[in-house]
Amino acid sequence: MKVLLDIKDDRAKPLLEVLKGLSYVKATTISDDKALLMEEIKEAVEELKLVREGKLKGIPAKQLLEEL
Repeated sequence: MKVLLDIKDDRAKPLLEVLKGLSYVKATTISDDKALLMEEIKEAVEELKLVREGKLKGIPAKQLLEEL
């Protein structure tokens, strides 16, 4: 299982030390930009699921490309 935590900088170091002390936990820090990208991708996937289920209306790819 993967978990993404948002912790204030001044509180993160002690918590990371505790997590690293647990043999069954692998803790890796990521940049704010990467965390934002991951969140945006997650939201896009959720929207795609809603479109496929017919709960949200999508737009044709041609229209999307024309808008770019």
